[in-house]
Amino acid sequence: MNVRIKDIPKLERPRERLINSGVKSLSDEELLSIILKTGSRNMSVKNLSSYILSSLKGIENLRDINYYDVKKIKGIGDAKACTLVALGEICKRMNRKINTLNNIKLNTPNKVFEFYKNKVNRIQEHFYCIYLDSSKKVIEEKLLFIGTANYSLVHPRDVFKEACLLNATGVICVHNHPSGEVKPSKEDILLTNRLVEIGRLMGIKVIDHIIIGDDKYYSFLENGKI
Repeated sequence: MNVRIKDIPKLERPRERLINSGVKSLSDEELLSIILKTGSRNMSVKNLSSYILSSLKGIENLRDINYYDVKKIKGIGDAKACTLVALGEICKRMNRKINTLNNIKLNTPNKVFEFYKNKVNRIQEHFYCIYLDSSKKVIEEKLLFIGTANYSLVHPRDVFKEACLLNATGVICVHNHPSGEVKPSKEDILLTNRLVEIGRLMGIKVIDHIIIGDDKYYSFLENGKI
């Protein structure tokens, strides 16, 4: 059933509910309806919002969308695609501002996991490095590579180039498996071993390599592999 906003009693419309009941009372569909403002040729904004959320499998996945993928959703033109992608990027930037590494002590694999589990992209592999000083305080993090759904490529020289530029004495590597499985692949193991070996020669300790999946992680350190 294609429910139009004007067919909904005025006090039950999203904008009016936001004003009268507060934004927290709105559903994901209602929030998205306010942002989109209008529907498509064949769908009201309410139904279009519901369809988008269903296509994305949840509002939390808005932060991972790109322009070309969102354009594939029925009823989405250039303007709405740009609106949704911009919204996703705003969410990511706000999250980065709130969860700054300077305010968090990443001194255990679990703390690293808690910080990154909602930060890594769920569609592609992302490879991060956290660079530490001699007192194990975070200097900076770097996103070194973005891969495909099941393949990432990072070279040790990229890892240690940044370490040298930052005068870091330690590094923690973090990457995700979009499949949700955290068991290290053969390539993950080979890369980790190379990083540890090169780091030993350069005097830059590879403290851990953490793989993030669906609400779980694998730590090379905890598993005695480093």
